[in-house]
Amino acid sequence: MEALYHQTNHLLKEIEQSFQRLVQTAGQPNSYDIENEIQMKITQANTNCDRLDVLLYKVPASQRPSSKMRVDQLKYDVRHLQSSLQMYREKRQKKQQELSEREQLLSHRFTANNTETCLDLDYALQHNQQLGNAHQGVDEMISTGSNILSSLVNQRTTLKGAQKRLMTIGSTLGLSNHTMKLIERRFVEDKYIMFGGMFVTLLVICLVIYFFVL
Repeated sequence: MEALYHQTNHLLKEIEQSFQRLVQTAGQPNSYDIENEIQMKITQANTNCDRLDVLLYKVPASQRPSSKMRVDQLKYDVRHLQSSLQMYREKRQKKQQELSEREQLLSHRFTANNTETCLDLDYALQHNQQLGNAHQGVDEMISTGSNILSSLVNQRTTLKGAQKRLMTIGSTLGLSNHTMKLIERRFVEDKYIMFGGMFVTLLVICLVIYFFVL
């Protein structure tokens, strides 16, 4: 199990390095190959995590809680990387769609109804571009906020499970009441941080909509 765990952990580091190369080569032809490579590695990491879940039952009972926490951390990191890849793909698709719409707008031919009709194309294009940028900014803020909220929920679930496991371990090993109170206090603080993050995210989204859209 240890060999598979270290192999998966090394694979996650390779994925992070691939993300750096993907950002540096954004818009280039080989970026699609890097993107596919990242997806394949994430799929392999998920498969390794499933195998680690099975191997946990072969670990001695005294070492099983700590081993399960390490596997859960790996699974959380894999989900985070998959979410980051999905955000990158959505951003790339939106950019391609905007470029396509811009090309269609520039290639469209306008015909005058009469000699008194005058279309200010430059102003219309500029206004349309500003609206597109505003909408894109709002969409990115909403997408970022959703991912932040999802990440906070996942962290809360992970910490809650870790708290239960630590309470079980504590009852077995005679963990002091002081340590248990510190764990419970950390759980409450994390909950307040999650709600505070939700409030700040919603406030920023409302301000962006008010100033750039309305």
